[in-house]
Amino acid sequence: MTTPIVRRSNQSGQSKRPERASSLLLASRRFTAWAAEITLVVTSGLIPFGIGVYANSRSDLNRVPLNPVLVVTERAIARPLALPVSYGIRNVAWPTNILWTIALLAPVTLSWWQLYLLAKTGSTIPKRWLKVRVVNEQGRPPGLGAVVIREGVGRWTVPISIAYLLWRYSFAFPNLGLFTFLSLLMIVGEGIGLPSRRGRRALHDQLAGTYTIDALLPSNRQAQSADGNDQAEEWQEGEELAAAQTNQSPNLWRRIQQNPNLTLFGVGLTSMTAVLATLIGTQVYIQIQQSQRATKQINSQQFLELVKQLTPNSGATNEQRQSAILAMGGLNDPQSIKFLAGLLVTETNPSLLDTIQQALTTVGPQAIPELKNKNQFLVSELESVGSTATQERELRQGRLQRNQRTINKILSVYSGKIQGVDLSSTQLGQSGTPGSSFFNLVLDNLDLSGVKFKSANLNQASFKGSRFRGAGEDGRWDTYDDVMADLSQAQLQQANLTDANLSRVLMNRIDLSRATLNRANLSNARLFDAKLNSTQLVGADLRNAVLEKASLTGADLGDAKLNEANLYAARLGRVTAIGTQLSFANLTNTDWQGADLSGAYLDRANLSNANLSATRLAGAVLRSAQMENVNLQNADLSLADLRGANVAGADFKGAILAPSKQDPADQFVQTPDLGSVSAVVQGVDFSQAKNLDAKQLAYICTQGGIHPRCP
Repeated sequence: MTTPIVRRSNQSGQSKRPERASSLLLASRRFTAWAAEITLVVTSGLIPFGIGVYANSRSDLNRVPLNPVLVVTERAIARPLALPVSYGIRNVAWPTNILWTIALLAPVTLSWWQLYLLAKTGSTIPKRWLKVRVVNEQGRPPGLGAVVIREGVGRWTVPISIAYLLWRYSFAFPNLGLFTFLSLLMIVGEGIGLPSRRGRRALHDQLAGTYTIDALLPSNRQAQSADGNDQAEEWQEGEELAAAQTNQSPNLWRRIQQNPNLTLFGVGLTSMTAVLATLIGTQVYIQIQQSQRATKQINSQQFLELVKQLTPNSGATNEQRQSAILAMGGLNDPQSIKFLAGLLVTETNPSLLDTIQQALTTVGPQAIPELKNKNQFLVSELESVGSTATQERELRQGRLQRNQRTINKILSVYSGKIQGVDLSSTQLGQSGTPGSSFFNLVLDNLDLSGVKFKSANLNQASFKGSRFRGAGEDGRWDTYDDVMADLSQAQLQQANLTDANLSRVLMNRIDLSRATLNRANLSNARLFDAKLNSTQLVGADLRNAVLEKASLTGADLGDAKLNEANLYAARLGRVTAIGTQLSFANLTNTDWQGADLSGAYLDRANLSNANLSATRLAGAVLRSAQMENVNLQNADLSLADLRGANVAGADFKGAILAPSKQDPADQFVQTPDLGSVSAVVQGVDFSQAKNLDAKQLAYICTQGGIHPRCP
């Protein structure tokens, strides 16, 4: 090993204090340079991300699906951090896609550029400004490989991994604030190094075999030299300074070179362990395969014997056939399940039909795929005979009902154990055609989390108090492994979902017309382009739900919570929303014509370009709401609180601003005194409002509103 040459001074005792002062100064400059590097990287991502968020809030921009790269990145980040992720369609403004992509690429690009500069010159731009340089043991720039180990492994991977393990397997999970604190603590602790050793080095420097030196001293020496010297002398000075400021401890690679016998022993031991593990694993695999083949052969023999007993000419008694059916259900293999599902369709003996259902229920969720195939086949058969009530149609309806009842029973018995069960495109509800099946699916107070009901017919089904979402393996809500059902494009007309938990469930393009969802939990649910016409949603929780382009015409939203919900371009004509909470909601381009929003909370909501014509907004709270270009023709705004609202471009033609006087003959309804509501338009700027008549202007001017025509 070549040891860097160190020029010793005879005045070593006198230089201790300056060295300590220089060391402290270097430490502060190192920290400042590191903070500047992180700030540059973070800022490069935050600026375009923030602009993208602002662009996404604009209502005048076309909306497009979120970039798939961003979706994948979001999920990759969410999984280890246990963050909930939005699934399915997610529309954003078109500039947002571009800006968020830049927010993803800019920090990555800037980070690699800083690594390149550090590898080739020994300094990033902030380090160069602050005269800090990173060198290897020869006093030269460390190179890209050493820099990747130094920054990628030592500075970030090791401390954050330790912090993550401590956080993930402790009481702190899934609190992200505590994980952030632990990460910062580990990063700072790693950067401090080993305080007990003179010339301490951080872990990242030890792993990469690098040293952080003060670039001010070589520059001063070079400036003071008589002949100026060249670049080679500058690196020589750096070499001397690196040797003086460090303890010259060997790095990991050098230790391996110095102990070849120990290294060879380690490699040999690892190889022998790998070979032994492979042999044992292979033997275990062979034994498992042999056992499975033997079990399959035994089951096949038993299956054939049981089938003989169930043939019409076998001569077996009814009790013997029932025993054979139950025994076949106990086999729980694909051929027996397929046989039982087919027998359920063809058998006519009522007692045997009950036994078949019992056997399939014993099989459990494994029988669902075969029952689903039979269900779809029976539905196509039923459609082929038309809607005329005939004996053939009644026969096929009976077969379909038996299939539906069996599925219903399995879902009821195995509640909470049916995650991943696929019932997509199955018919488990009323079809709506004359003479259709009269089966009603009843799954009240069950755990249906993880079941796929995509495009299924669940009309008039009952799911009262059922849960369509589970906490997942970690047992914590709102984490990445939460198990959600898929109800996309499902038909749930007139279904009863009172008190059901549908939080974060995917329900894009679902049909919930005339359904009952009173007090249901739909927070963070995705209801893009959903049909909720005449639906009962009294007291429902729809906070942060996505209802873009949804149709809620005639729905009852009384006392519902839609805080921060996204109802962009939703149709809400004739909706009853008395006392509904819509604070901070996105209501741009929505149509509320003829709706009743009396006493609704719309503070800080975005109502830009919304149609509120002929709506009742008496007593509504519209503080600081965005109401640009909103249509308020013939709307009743008496007693509404408009303070801080932006009404630029709003159309007030025929709108009622002043509350009507109390009718002395009215003994039941008592309106507040006019003086108590004098501040409802105080400070509101009506300068750019449209179609204000003389009566409206008089009220605005007397109540503290702002308009050029006010005296």
